[in-house]
Amino acid sequence: MSNLTSPLLTPTDLGNDASHDISAALTGLLADTFALYLKTKNFHWHMSGPHFRDYHLMLDEQGDQIFAMTDVIAERARKLGGTTLRSIGQIARTQRIADNDAAFVTPGDMLAELASDNQQLLVILRACHGAADEYNDVATTSLIEVWIDETERRVWFLYESNRRA
Repeated sequence: MSNLTSPLLTPTDLGNDASHDISAALTGLLADTFALYLKTKNFHWHMSGPHFRDYHLMLDEQGDQIFAMTDVIAERARKLGGTTLRSIGQIARTQRIADNDAAFVTPGDMLAELASDNQQLLVILRACHGAADEYNDVATTSLIEVWIDETERRVWFLYESNRRA
């Protein structure tokens, strides 16, 4: 077999099952991370109202944080001998976080939806952590633990920004 048609195999001491299971979990996480990133940027771009500046800046910061996860997730899957996303179409087929294509969304609804989506991402992150922990993949669990903390912070900020005093 030539190098162009052979599978992309990276050796790992964790074994084939771990490579397959953890990489699959990470690929799903990656699709959801891209979906959440784009929705966060969508709402950042289409924010309006009296708190525009504060919300606009918060969503920009959150979008940057979410996007920063993407390359690390994909490269972790590859380090384990797996593959990962190859296209926008694959993201659309794989993502569990729903898109929002509405022409107008109120600022409060934007913040509430993003808080809910980030909570959904927490569930996904914890499931990925469980898959990695099952195989004693401490490198993946360590990364995910940081992302869980960052995601919890985003939920907190979104919730508090939308709270009615």
